[in-house]
Amino acid sequence: MQRWPVQPNWDDLRVFLTLARNDSLSRAGKQLRLDPATVGRRIARLETSYGASLFVKSPTGYALTEMGERLLQHAERAEQSMQLAEEAMSGQEEGLRGQIRIGAPDGAANFVLPQVCAEIARANPDLEIQIVALPRLFSLSKREADFAVAVSPPQTGRLMVQKITDYRLSIAAADSYLARHDPITTVEQLRPHRIIGYIPDMIYSKEVDYLGEIGIEAPQLASNSVSVQAHWIRQGAGIGIVHDFSLPALPGVSRVLPKRFSLLRSFYLLRHEDDKRLERHNRFAAALTEGMRKEVQRLEALS
Repeated sequence: MQRWPVQPNWDDLRVFLTLARNDSLSRAGKQLRLDPATVGRRIARLETSYGASLFVKSPTGYALTEMGERLLQHAERAEQSMQLAEEAMSGQEEGLRGQIRIGAPDGAANFVLPQVCAEIARANPDLEIQIVALPRLFSLSKREADFAVAVSPPQTGRLMVQKITDYRLSIAAADSYLARHDPITTVEQLRPHRIIGYIPDMIYSKEVDYLGEIGIEAPQLASNSVSVQAHWIRQGAGIGIVHDFSLPALPGVSRVLPKRFSLLRSFYLLRHEDDKRLERHNRFAAALTEGMRKEVQRLEALS
């Protein structure tokens, strides 16, 4: 078994962790605010000190070697220890501090999280909150985000999963669109209409295959963004499925077949298992879940 001749310092491990999570010198350098050449030199120095290769350059970027995988486990423990130390010394009882990043599907990110996070920020003026609104899954293991809001619980990974709340979706159209067409009384009567929905090959979870619930495979107007779909509907371009909590933000849009069709889905909060000892994250998770639950209920009552 190889013995490393020196003990790593945290600054070196921070560079190592960032490259391991980003697979690219340029992306790691951007996150660390270092130029890529400096990141490369720091890694080379680390490898020389250890007498072992930690990365191998592959067609997809920098991949960890076996020794790199072993170091990764220790580096992540060191990161957690530094976070715990920072918490202990920063007076967290006086309020949340630092930066927290949330990854979320753009339905939640556009119509729920801004209000919820604004309230949390007002109560914690030293807290910086980032919302990454993307219609895809986030890698918490690579620290793309501290928290992720998901529409289905993952089946793999070292994650803590907490159900946030249920929410509903409905068929909807602009009042101006409905006024130009005959009344719709059955789901079957939707077929001749211009349908708005997700780009089929960009559906990232079966939970968002809403049109499949009404037997429609390919919408005529498609986007990977819920917000784009909602604005198309508001402009009277066609009929689609919207979150009920988005309706208060879409004046002039009404449900279609409200007594015949409604979908029930759920939001889940995902966290990396290693973060369960971080009181800062625990307190933020509690505020976020409670805030989202109340905000969805409030918006659905208005819709």
